[in-house]
Amino acid sequence: MEVVTFGESMVLFNPDANGPLRYVHHFSKSIAGAESNVAIALARLGHEVGWFSKLGEDEFGRYIQAVIRGEGVDVSKIITDPEKNTGLLFKERFVHVNPNVYYYRKHSAASSISVEDLDLEYIKSAKILHITGITLALSDTARNAVFKAIETAKSNDVLISFDPNIRLKLWGIEEARPVIMEVIKMADILFPGKDEGKLLLGTDDHREIGRGFLDMGCKIVAVKLGKEGCYIASREREDLVAGYIVEKPEDTVGAGDGFAAGFLSGILRNFNLRQSAQLANAVGAMATLVKGDMEGFPTFDQVKKFMGIEIYIDR
Repeated sequence: MEVVTFGESMVLFNPDANGPLRYVHHFSKSIAGAESNVAIALARLGHEVGWFSKLGEDEFGRYIQAVIRGEGVDVSKIITDPEKNTGLLFKERFVHVNPNVYYYRKHSAASSISVEDLDLEYIKSAKILHITGITLALSDTARNAVFKAIETAKSNDVLISFDPNIRLKLWGIEEARPVIMEVIKMADILFPGKDEGKLLLGTDDHREIGRGFLDMGCKIVAVKLGKEGCYIASREREDLVAGYIVEKPEDTVGAGDGFAAGFLSGILRNFNLRQSAQLANAVGAMATLVKGDMEGFPTFDQVKKFMGIEIYIDR
């Protein structure tokens, strides 16, 4: 297994019309979840990926499992819980602005994930463990599971990839900051946004963010800058890598997950940091071309055509 990740996925209801939800009567059904987004994006890019979670023993849980399995992701470690429901979310859309998102996830099956639910041998089998701050925020038991997974990975030379993904609807910054900072100290590859740098370090300057997290122990920091691209920093180099302009994005949700997947794909293919960042920028940009959280993630051939270059070859 190249990458293993875990966290909550929910059924997403996307409105078929713009405007307040009280006037919307038809929705398209899909799935949403930062970790499963990354898993799906990596699978489409040609990698062997595993994702697991706890799902309700209900039709929504079965739907999530079927969709993710259908994308070529290993879901053999999923646990179903007959006592709890699968989480849901609804989007509310207005023209050319990011949608409002309404979550119905309290006491969901995934929020009860615990250390006992981890298959440690499965985590040991990976080259990279990808985690996000969302799972840390779900519950105390989920938080303990994340730290146990990190401990297992680090003791078995598995790289730790971490996207802080701070969700203030799930927890306040005073609670979130010390927990996230503790994980950052153990991360090998970090994917903060400028807003998260401001929340955690008190600065939105990408260079200060990169250097600050490197000083905490990270090996690679890729600061997401939206349409401007990204800033990458390691102990050996730093670089500002231009992004790809999308004039009228359909949906920006999932772009950060696509970015993380693209970067990890580059690392797994032994690209240098700049090449990995270029791939990450392209996958993130392509994610915004399609309505939905994961529908826009490209295959490796598609992203090469989008970038208009042929330097990315398997090595």
